[in-house]
Amino acid sequence: MFACPSSYGEHKYALPTHRSSCSSPVFFSDYWTVLDEIHSICRESSSSETLRYIHGKSETFGGNFSTQKRFSYFNHSNNDVEVPCGFFRDFPISNSDRAEMDKCELVVASAIFNDHDKIRQPVGLGVKTLETVCFYMFIDNKTQNSLFHHNVISKNNPKDYRIGAWRIIKISESDNLYPNPAMNGVIPKYLIHRLFPNSKFSIWIDAKIQLMIDPLLLIHSMLVIPEVDIAISKHPFFVNTIEEAMATARWKKWGDVDGLRMQMETYCEHGLKPWSSHKLPYPTDVPDSAMILRKHGRRSNLFSCFMFNELEAFNPRDQLAFAFVRDHINPMVKMNMFEVEVFEQVVVEYRHNLKKIETSSYEEKEEEQKQESMRTIRNRRRWLDHESWSLNSSSCESYLMEMWGDHL
Repeated sequence: MFACPSSYGEHKYALPTHRSSCSSPVFFSDYWTVLDEIHSICRESSSSETLRYIHGKSETFGGNFSTQKRFSYFNHSNNDVEVPCGFFRDFPISNSDRAEMDKCELVVASAIFNDHDKIRQPVGLGVKTLETVCFYMFIDNKTQNSLFHHNVISKNNPKDYRIGAWRIIKISESDNLYPNPAMNGVIPKYLIHRLFPNSKFSIWIDAKIQLMIDPLLLIHSMLVIPEVDIAISKHPFFVNTIEEAMATARWKKWGDVDGLRMQMETYCEHGLKPWSSHKLPYPTDVPDSAMILRKHGRRSNLFSCFMFNELEAFNPRDQLAFAFVRDHINPMVKMNMFEVEVFEQVVVEYRHNLKKIETSSYEEKEEEQKQESMRTIRNRRRWLDHESWSLNSSSCESYLMEMWGDHL
């Protein structure tokens, strides 16, 4: 379908799976049967745009709502109530791209910002899939410059970039977006139902993974058959949100440790609980969100909107807000949280780019903040392990005591 120039290194740095077989596999139906059934579902369903959204202008793309205001929308028992769901500033894409996106009923989407990953082609597509499914890759200026540098795309045709299955959507530089490229990537990841307002199903994949199974088969097996709104993998190691938050601080996945603590304290104060059997049928509080399958509708769209609002309020580490939003919204979202080994059977995961063509001003600022964080880390040791956590003034005291029990 498409061959990358050797200098681009599309297939470098794949991460191996530790499992030689899958003890809980996902089974796929006949391709032609699936194609007919999904076409039928799309014909019979109405537009996914069943929610009413707040419109207007704000200082940020997401509206910068207060904690109490965000949480006040969680109980959505009245469809006439408008909900906050981003787009308080214009999303800087071309009108021609927007018109094409409006036509999509089935979409696979991904994004590369800050030249963080490579574009990887989906594998195992059926003969009718490219006619049925839209593949969209959102990129920024820095990623575009890298693609130019490696001759992956030509500067001679700036209005319609296609790389294999992917239609490339260039996000223009704009004050409407965030200074953090990771936060800009969250826009298509969680507001995909708004970018593709006529879509019935979608699959989001982080750019670090390569799709190995036809998306129609995945949608059918993971959404249609189990009759759920969202399908997402369990996290391979953690079950509880605060475990993931501590790992995020310990491994420096997010430099603002005090901000992480504030986020967890806020959620504990408003009812965040560790996972227990009382949360079934949800089997865990921590997902691996590198792949998200959605049946677009009221429940999944609400979840996506409210997730985005939390990510803007705190940070783009979406695993940290996941359980709090999921457990507090009404109507309850139906989820298929499948096993990690299923995830490893349907995608291949790669490392992020080790070398980049240019360094952004945001990266330089981020490095300065990281150094500052290292200088003050001793004062924040209470966040890195439970032996040094001070429970006396923490809203998360009951959470931690329930999670750790006799180990405290």
